Amino acid sequence: MNGTLYLIPNTLGDGDEAALAAVLPAPVRERAGALASYIGENAKTTRAFLKRIGTALPIQQIAIRELNVNTPQGEIDGLLAPLLAGVDTGLVSEAGCPAVADPGALLVRRAHEHGIRVVPLVGPSSILLALMASGLDGQRFAFHGYLPVESGARAKRLRELEQRSRHANETQIFIETPYRNAALFNALIATCAPSTRICVAVDLTLPGETIASRTIAAWKKTPPVDLHKRPAIFLMLAA
Repeated sequence: MNGTLYLIPNTLGDGDEAALAAVLPAPVRERAGALASYIGENAKTTRAFLKRIGTALPIQQIAIRELNVNTPQGEIDGLLAPLLAGVDTGLVSEAGCPAVADPGALLVRRAHEHGIRVVPLVGPSSILLALMASGLDGQRFAFHGYLPVESGARAKRLRELEQRSRHANETQIFIETPYRNAALFNALIATCAPSTRICVAVDLTLPGETIASRTIAAWKKTPPVDLHKRPAIFLMLAA
């Protein structure tokens, strides 16, 4: 009989016990702490997560296998071996929900193809938290991940997303590497129409959480949010 694949959300940043309890319900932490098999993007950071939530077994007795952007697709089935042998296994991301903007999605697909039960557990998703707090359209939205780095290509992509948003009345959501946040924000200000609304959500669930939603015209009159090396989500809705 196959084991169960549990999709275990991670916190969106470091914090004390109170911060952990605020974003991961006790039943989720208990289930996660009871598992003896894990798949994570990085073994070291997965161990750090397990130490924070507390485990029934000593950490050194918990098997941790790695799955990240460098993992060949041909090795995915090998990661399912414990599950096919009947061992319940947790899939955990570096931050937020596994398999959402995360390399775990292919593993989950293969688990379904092998008839393995997949159970998602409750926890923070920066994408949905930002959408909830943005005041933008929550009925129609699309997540695009990272936009082009080169300035010309990035501006072109922003114009395409703005046009899509305007025609479909659809919120566009995207992210950037923290040290390039300011460049993306400046590109939004320079490229988008004055009436287009932009939300910037920074450090979600963390002590420094900042969420601001304004039109481009209003952003130009307001001091920018400090985005330097802070995890951020950007949302756009064109009028």
